[in-house]
Amino acid sequence: MRKWWRRTATVLGLLSRPVYAWPGMDISLPADRQLHLVGSIHMGTRDMAPLPASLLLMLRKASALIVEADITVSPPLTSATPVTVPLAERLSPDHLGILKRLCEEYHLDESTLAGLPAWHIALMLQARQAEGLGLRAAYGIDYQLIQAAKAMDKPVIELEGPDEQLGLLLQLPDQGNALLEDTLSHWHTNARLLQTMIGWWMNRGPADVGNAFPATFSSELYHYLMTERNRRWKSALEALPAGAYVVAVGALHLYGEQNLPSLLQS
Repeated sequence: MRKWWRRTATVLGLLSRPVYAWPGMDISLPADRQLHLVGSIHMGTRDMAPLPASLLLMLRKASALIVEADITVSPPLTSATPVTVPLAERLSPDHLGILKRLCEEYHLDESTLAGLPAWHIALMLQARQAEGLGLRAAYGIDYQLIQAAKAMDKPVIELEGPDEQLGLLLQLPDQGNALLEDTLSHWHTNARLLQTMIGWWMNRGPADVGNAFPATFSSELYHYLMTERNRRWKSALEALPAGAYVVAVGALHLYGEQNLPSLLQS
């Protein structure tokens, strides 16, 4: 009865929700299941390690850590589909010009990129952009949480895993051309967003996420990469046995339309 009252009072606004020194929130599900959702960044800076002590304590008390995929053991993505259409025919002249400039800036071989699907080019560019801002995979939030969970002998549960994530990319229309176009069109916006999210973890204060996420995906791409995945993750999380769980997913999944917390609370 007490747990029911606290959950109902929190939903009605009679009790305030805890404020954490990172982008995180608590969700209570029926049958005594408690989730702490963490807005992860897949690459981070040296100053983002170690993780906050209170988050690590929460993990120590948890039944398991839940992540999109265990990136500590996942093989690198490979392009399984051959490309036959030249880049000049896949991109508009404006986008092709931006790509050429980025290849020069980041010392990428344009002829090598020309043989890759558009989604693979987009991910390579995004990784180079993050590295240019000083981010490294070893300091990513989910990577650090996974390493900590294994050191604590905690189970690590994958919501997708690498094979399913690769399958999502391979099923993108036109080999992910929309993802590449969005990456090129919103290059500077995405850089500012990365810097904002880094600040959430480095400032060790409450994360101000109210208007932090501009719309950089087309509606169709957002539905495929965000909304549909959030719905699948909702079903997986609602199938968990009783217990407390730390759930680390990309920060974009916690905010915006059809975000994971709103789906779980609906």
